Amino acid sequence: MSRPDYGASDPVVPELAVPLLLAGGGRARGRGRPPRHLADLTMAERRAAVADLGEPPYRATQLSRHFFGRLVDASDEMTDLPRASRERLAGALLPSLLTAERELACDGGTTRKTLWRAFDGALVESVLMRYPDRVTMCVSSQAGCGMGCPFCATGQAGLTRNLSTAEIVAQVVAGARLLASGAVPGGPGRVSNVVFMGMGEPLANYAHVVAAVRRLTEPVPDGLGISQRSITVSTVGLVPAIGRLASEGLSVTLAVSLHAPDDELRDTLVPVNQRWKVSEVLGAAWDYAGVTGRRVSIEYALIRDINDQAWRADRLGSLLAGRLAHVNLIPLNPTPGSKWTASRPGVQREFVRRLEMAGVPVTVRDTRGREIDGACGQLAASARP
Repeated sequence: MSRPDYGASDPVVPELAVPLLLAGGGRARGRGRPPRHLADLTMAERRAAVADLGEPPYRATQLSRHFFGRLVDASDEMTDLPRASRERLAGALLPSLLTAERELACDGGTTRKTLWRAFDGALVESVLMRYPDRVTMCVSSQAGCGMGCPFCATGQAGLTRNLSTAEIVAQVVAGARLLASGAVPGGPGRVSNVVFMGMGEPLANYAHVVAAVRRLTEPVPDGLGISQRSITVSTVGLVPAIGRLASEGLSVTLAVSLHAPDDELRDTLVPVNQRWKVSEVLGAAWDYAGVTGRRVSIEYALIRDINDQAWRADRLGSLLAGRLAHVNLIPLNPTPGSKWTASRPGVQREFVRRLEMAGVPVTVRDTRGREIDGACGQLAASARP
């Protein structure tokens, strides 16, 4: 079966936002830290920072309401603050973190991809996708990625660096600001869903990702006020981090990028499988589902003649049958020059049929953005020297 959209409990993310992990592996290059931003801080920390600037602590609430409620960071729009105070506060706690390097749109303007350049030149991407009943932001958690999956497009030079909490949040706020302005066809709106399925491995940037989830879901003025149940965090299977996430008391959806049901193939497609095998990854996922009550999304990129055999569909079905899980099949979006390509339509249909025969819920990801460098990392790669 095929579905073009998804909700908080059924994360079927368009191909444009497929979690794409770096094919080159490697270490992060040393870089400076992004400037401190209000979104990096809890409300208590914001009050302390404001007090250090010689302002009354309640200014932190005012400043936060402007950023998370009114979606503004320009001091001249904060007319409820004294002019000298607003300039000092905005200068210290609302620095510019990301600059739009390139923006592309398709689907009548309802799918919009932005290439951002950070303060140090690092490139990351985010995608806004508007549907009739929801708006989803796909965000990056790292610049580049070190997981080494060979069929993915996020750069070729290894991990550049982790993004800060505020750099992650800023991607969503930028989308929210665009929607509120009415610039996206369909009229003014708000971001309802966020998926950590852009560039990077979210659980490899654990502290900043969890802090970003809290900023995104705390009510205004502490945060943006998005429901936790509307947040999806993807991982290739960092087992200890999955266990840690289960203990956070969050209600976010876990998405596991599995891509193969057998260790022999997954060792190649998802190299981290050499550390944590399929049984360990799925065991951690079932523990997460047991603790949170949230259905786990199993992400599976269908690659022609590699992982789309009928027997692998049967094995996947046997692993997932009776579990609190849903399979999200992804028609692979091939990158230029890559040997990896999407499965044939008939093979895809048979794969779906066999999963359904096993009683496993399955959907096929709607494909958006092929005409705008749809796979995460393609736009960034095209912008590199």
